[in-house]
Amino acid sequence: MKALFAGAACAVMATAAATPVSAGEVLLGVFEHDTTLVGNAIGLGAAGREDGVDVQLGYRTDRIEGLRLLGKPQAHALLSINSENTSNFVAVGFDWRIELGKPGGFYFRPGLGLAYTDGKAGLPPANAPGLSDEERARRTELYYTRIDFGSRVLFEPELALGYDINDSWSAELSYTHLSNGQVFHKGKNQGLDDAGVRLVYKF
Repeated sequence: MKALFAGAACAVMATAAATPVSAGEVLLGVFEHDTTLVGNAIGLGAAGREDGVDVQLGYRTDRIEGLRLLGKPQAHALLSINSENTSNFVAVGFDWRIELGKPGGFYFRPGLGLAYTDGKAGLPPANAPGLSDEERARRTELYYTRIDFGSRVLFEPELALGYDINDSWSAELSYTHLSNGQVFHKGKNQGLDDAGVRLVYKF
């Protein structure tokens, strides 16, 4: 799994390296970690096991002209650090800026990538036979307070609604989801939903 993520990361970054050095933008965001807002809004509900705030740092390339068949996406690389040191992650992928009206105003930005988390992937069952009371209590607490991703390598779809403040700065409302999609692991598929705001500086 690590090799798969590393290979995908190298491929994305190699493609990004082909863009001009001066091009691109940097991102700084603050997100509610494991938010229940999105799941409840679309009627799915959400457990909200983990707490804290995520600080997200990232970089996007300029549009990659060589990937015309993919709609000339931008490549992104993200680092997300949780204030409670639970499920941190790194991610790489592509996203597409779609203007909502004339350029220089509102835009919509869907994206898709791969992520690697240091969160839990395979929590031990609390109902296993022969456990001491102390161990059963420890496992039960983990079940209610930690996400079990099933896999450390995850899909990373994201959505953002942005607005260009001026030629250099933009602001985005952003949503990021992590889950294995029953592809990287069969069974546990508890996901992470992050929602927050980003400031974007364009070079």
